Amino acid sequence: MKIVLRADVANLGNRGDVVTVSDGYGRNYLIANDLALKATPGAERQAIAMRRTRELAEANTLAEAQTVAARIAEKVILIGANAGPEGQLFGSVTTADISTALGEQVNVTIDRKDLTGDAIKSLGMHSVSARIHPEVSVAIQVEVVAV
Repeated sequence: MKIVLRADVANLGNRGDVVTVSDGYGRNYLIANDLALKATPGAERQAIAMRRTRELAEANTLAEAQTVAARIAEKVILIGANAGPEGQLFGSVTTADISTALGEQVNVTIDRKDLTGDAIKSLGMHSVSARIHPEVSVAIQVEVVAV
């Protein structure tokens, strides 16, 4: 059965895609839950408009992500932590701490799951990678200072 997706469906496609699925899955799940509609000539024309709208929205999102990445790349994020005399931290600075500091210092909200890097366990400069958009990632400079 050919259907037009009305919403993004994991492991199947995005809004506006015309896909072929089994009759039962299409009729009993996708169409019943308003996630898709049967592919008729009118629905396929509607799918073209949905894809065009989706592509414009993705382009805007990509441009916004690149702007945010440029803003983050020029900043050094300061995080205060308790440390011993040799610069070893009591505990560690995690991605959740970095995400919170980004929100406070740069006014950018990035989920901790989108930050990659090991837990920081010493004072000094460290680099953490952030995935802002599927096509945009940026290196964040984090400076850990003793409190």
